[in-house]
Order: sequence, then C-alpha cells, then structure tokens
Amino acid sequence: MRRREFLGLIGGAGVLSVAVHAQQATMPVVGFLHGATPEAYAPQLAAFRKSLGEAGYSEGQNVTVELR
Repeated sequence: MRRREFLGLIGGAGVLSVAVHAQQATMPVVGFLHGATPEAYAPQLAAFRKSLGEAGYSEGQNVTVELR
C-alpha cells in the first residue's frame, strides 16, 4: 500500500507542476502595419492608442503595440 501512495504522490506533483506552468498569462501584442514612416501616420497612431486606452488597455502594462 505504501508504494501506491508514493507513486500517487509523485504523479500528482507532476500534474500540479504542469498545471501551474500552463496558467501563466502572456501579454497580448497588437501590430500596427503601415507602409510609411511612423511620423507620416502619427495622427492615426495617436487615435489608435487613444482607442486602446478607452477600451481599457494601457500600453506596456496589459498590451504591447508593435509598429511595422
């Protein structure tokens, strides 16, 4: 009976460690694609960031914005 308890304990610990690692949240990344330089579309980018803020997102805290 001790062997079964030991194996159950070891197996349970392995499953628990996998479950803990699986629950780590990642920060979402939003890509802003445009063919010109960032200075050329600065008004659109400002409006985009303002809309993200109104939706409850703060750049660097809960969302990442990448310019391409």
